[in-house]
Amino acid sequence: MWSNERINGADFSRIVRKSRNALKRILDLLISVCLLVFTAPLMLLVAVVITCESNGPALYRQERVGSKGSRFTLLKFRSMNQDAEPEGKPVWASPGDARVTRVGRLIRYTRIDELPQLFNVLRGEMSMVGPRPERPYFVDQLTEVVPSYAERHNVKPGITGWAQVNYPYGASIEDARRKLEYDLHYVNHINTRLDLRILCATVGVVILGKGAR
Repeated sequence: MWSNERINGADFSRIVRKSRNALKRILDLLISVCLLVFTAPLMLLVAVVITCESNGPALYRQERVGSKGSRFTLLKFRSMNQDAEPEGKPVWASPGDARVTRVGRLIRYTRIDELPQLFNVLRGEMSMVGPRPERPYFVDQLTEVVPSYAERHNVKPGITGWAQVNYPYGASIEDARRKLEYDLHYVNHINTRLDLRILCATVGVVILGKGAR
């Protein structure tokens, strides 16, 4: 009898998890499609301005680590000079980074540079809400020095997240430690209400330019 109850309990938890994930995916699709339609003219304008200001493509493609450690190509509007990493070695971004173009500073401040990631959401590589995806080079570094860092990959990465609405922008190992606390809180308490709360808070972050770099 006790064994059956345990099995039923496990089955119920699995059903709840699958239902939650299905609802999250539906919301991701609805929100991303609506935003793509609404921002399409703006993205076209931004792409033209970027290519006119500096050499190089408007879109920037970069490998990131996703759910369960999978790799995917993240899309962003290019906000730095094309040769920002001439030696090919990843470098943390910093406040007032000289590699950032004039247009780049504006689209970073307004978060417009993240809009192409809506296509990553459509492809199922990202969610609207989740821990921000990091580059493999930094993931390897952080996994060695920050306990439990890999646990943030138990869910899909997001365009925005609990850390992004609660912690200012930072690019260091210490910042990663602090952000991990928020990421793990999200991973352990993920639900639709929390996602909607983060999305609403993100609007305020964008308007105020909080954490811009």
